[in-house]
Amino acid sequence: MTTSHRAPTMRLYDGDTDSLLHADLAPQRVSLLPGSGAAPGVAGAVAANERIRIMWGQDLLRDVLDGRYRAIVVGVNDEDNSRGIVAKIVELVQTSQWTARAVTSYAKMFQESVSIHAARDREPYVLKIDLDSILILGLLRPRGRTHFTVEDLYRGFTTVARMLSDRGDRLPVASVSFLNAHANTLKGPDGQEPSFETVLRTMYNAGFRGDVYTAPAMWHLGHVGVFPSYPFPESVSRMREGSS
Repeated sequence: MTTSHRAPTMRLYDGDTDSLLHADLAPQRVSLLPGSGAAPGVAGAVAANERIRIMWGQDLLRDVLDGRYRAIVVGVNDEDNSRGIVAKIVELVQTSQWTARAVTSYAKMFQESVSIHAARDREPYVLKIDLDSILILGLLRPRGRTHFTVEDLYRGFTTVARMLSDRGDRLPVASVSFLNAHANTLKGPDGQEPSFETVLRTMYNAGFRGDVYTAPAMWHLGHVGVFPSYPFPESVSRMREGSS
């Protein structure tokens, strides 16, 4: 007995628009694959509040302005933040009295203070920049460096996780991916930018469970399947190890 599979009869758009929007012809797109759909309690399921949601196709600035988050994690430095995402946030949030220059000045003052009073502390530090409507948790780039390392990311997000623990007033929270950054780049041990999976794993192992917004450049990777959350399905590791 053979089983026939019918094509779905549902439509996405009104009229004939479905036949006009061919995704494979778009130069910028993502190919979203189903994540782990197992219900809680079933083998392979991810427990509640034990995943990072990946925001494919969402506009971080628009979501911040719409009030969808109470806290946002970004990178900051003590030299120049005018090209960073933090500058766009403080300029667009109406309740903000901060500017990119003020953020840089604050970061510089903080760096100078800890160099005197807490020189032996392990960097990086996390600065709290309160815009009233949203709290920016700024991962401060170590002094004298032009980039973050994966180890910096782990230590920083360990602090972020502690700052969010039992603080419902700071949730929901989102973070940038720290990839393809203009002001605060991220580099792996080989001096190259790490994979998105490495970033997600580092954040997850540090205890972060919020949303992560992808870098705009990832829209050029439509030929690679992506997932809506992390941890990824176990099948990814099996494929990498050569199993079916």
